[in-house]
Amino acid sequence: MSHFAIGDVQGCYGALQRLLEQLRFDPARDRLWFAGDLVNRGPDSLRTLRFVRALGDRAICVLGNHDLHLLARAQGGRGGRRDTLDALLAANDRDELLDWLRHRPLLHEWQGWALLHAGLPPQWDLPQARRAARQVEALLRGPDHRQLLARMYGDQPAQWSAQLRGIARARFVINAYTRLRYCDAQGRFDAHAKGAPGSQPPGLLPWFAVPGRRSRDTEIVFGHWSTLGQVHWPEHRVWGLDTGAVWGGRLTALCLETRELSQVDCSEYRRADGEGGD
Repeated sequence: MSHFAIGDVQGCYGALQRLLEQLRFDPARDRLWFAGDLVNRGPDSLRTLRFVRALGDRAICVLGNHDLHLLARAQGGRGGRRDTLDALLAANDRDELLDWLRHRPLLHEWQGWALLHAGLPPQWDLPQARRAARQVEALLRGPDHRQLLARMYGDQPAQWSAQLRGIARARFVINAYTRLRYCDAQGRFDAHAKGAPGSQPPGLLPWFAVPGRRSRDTEIVFGHWSTLGQVHWPEHRVWGLDTGAVWGGRLTALCLETRELSQVDCSEYRRADGEGGD
């Protein structure tokens, strides 16, 4: 059995199928880990979501910001001008697909590895990260999920505190797991810097490079950061697998057992006014 972690697919179904062919993925034997953002911006979110859901327990997918955006749109939330979600939202099986997506985790752990979409605040060790994820997952799966989806947007609070409660606590956890790139040495979240390390304003660090980060003893696989510039940061024990497939880059997979990387080109979709973004 092999475990393959895959970066942000974002509706690039054709690239995903080419990558699985290259990996010689055997659904009877292998397992897939998806780092979130299965949908949006790419040309075929509906087929992508149907395919991954049909894999059952052969696939683990954590929630990304575009996945949560889809869930919010389905509840009447405002769309984005680059959304490519209309076919999915109009599908006969949309309710089943959205219910499945809403029950995906924010964090998955296995044998010293952790899978998440964006990042972890430096104050969190893995037990704290696990508790925070489970609390928000329970809200997303519960009867009040519509209220959470309607109120999750915003950049505040920007820093973790154990005293956070209610929607403020849930919003911070969601932002960490699905939006975090840079923060300062105290773990204060910055929502604006999105370029490669070295391009950020003074005082900001990649979340994984903050000195004393409490999750540094775990090997972490994440997505979200298409401008990161490299996949493996061995000194920090992190693997950033979003290599910009939806922007005309490549779709990347990591075999957890061998640590071998595999990539395929993705030409299905290119943004007309530049590359990168959330």
